[in-house]
Amino acid sequence: MQRSDTHFTLAPATRLPRIWIGLLPLSSSAWGSAPAQRVRDAMASYVAKGFTVFASSRAARPFGAAKWAVVHPMQVTFSAVQAAIDERCARMQTNRLDLLQFYWQDYQDRNYLTALQHLLQLRSMGKVRSIGLCDFDTRRTDEICTVLGRGSIASNAVQFSIIDVRPLHGMNHVCERHDVQVLAYGALCGGFLTDRWLGQPEPELYSSGLNPTQRKYLDVILKAWGTWDLFQTLLRTLRDIADRHDGATIANVAVRWVLEHPFVGAVIIGARLGLSDHSDENKRVFNFALTDRDKAGIEALLGQSRSAAMIMTIGDCGAEYRR
Repeated sequence: MQRSDTHFTLAPATRLPRIWIGLLPLSSSAWGSAPAQRVRDAMASYVAKGFTVFASSRAARPFGAAKWAVVHPMQVTFSAVQAAIDERCARMQTNRLDLLQFYWQDYQDRNYLTALQHLLQLRSMGKVRSIGLCDFDTRRTDEICTVLGRGSIASNAVQFSIIDVRPLHGMNHVCERHDVQVLAYGALCGGFLTDRWLGQPEPELYSSGLNPTQRKYLDVILKAWGTWDLFQTLLRTLRDIADRHDGATIANVAVRWVLEHPFVGAVIIGARLGLSDHSDENKRVFNFALTDRDKAGIEALLGQSRSAAMIMTIGDCGAEYRR
């Protein structure tokens, strides 16, 4: 894997920034909404500052990572797979997808291998540049890469943060062995790993002030990871680390921690385009590196949590979507 601090190479040979902008908040008004022109202006502002990758099921230029999620049984024919790709190309107004991220709901139906073989054929035809997985677990990622061969799969998008360390329990080794890069989402736990929540009381899970993503991560923090008091101790630890790096924020430290793992290609940070702008803050992630002291402080805190057990209590990467 070719990688610098700010960029990495996504197979086969696309050099990309290591922070991607996630567009899930555009999918529903539950995250707030802004006029279309304000959204376009915000996207242009991100591009001007070097954030040129946007990840969405309805991807956008200049580099778009589109998702194809197969959640119901289907006849996996070449024409059906081609139709799914053509639909996404039409949405992007392009003849070729930069990256197609593939999700398959039912592992008992092993036609995911057939679908991926069809995607490889479409890649050879120039319809897709790179093929990635989305929320595949360690076992199936290893199986897919072994069956299809090295270089077939470029990435696997999975949840990874200081709170959710499941990729450290096997996914890391599989990705390094097959030259697959993790595209990590959830690094900020829906915004909980930010200065905004330092010193705040525990919120009600279904309060109107929380969006669906925040409810998801709050549930993880309280039921699988630890307690709100311990989470506040984590935030204070991250704030202390940030104070040792001029101008850094809790969010910067949280993202930096994920990026410094060698199997991680990029972090996907959700953006509420037209409503808030953290682009300048995001750029500060590359102004510092975590020291041994910083890392030791984080590890000591995590040792007080149940993070190491989450691979058993929640399951491997993506298990929460397949219950």
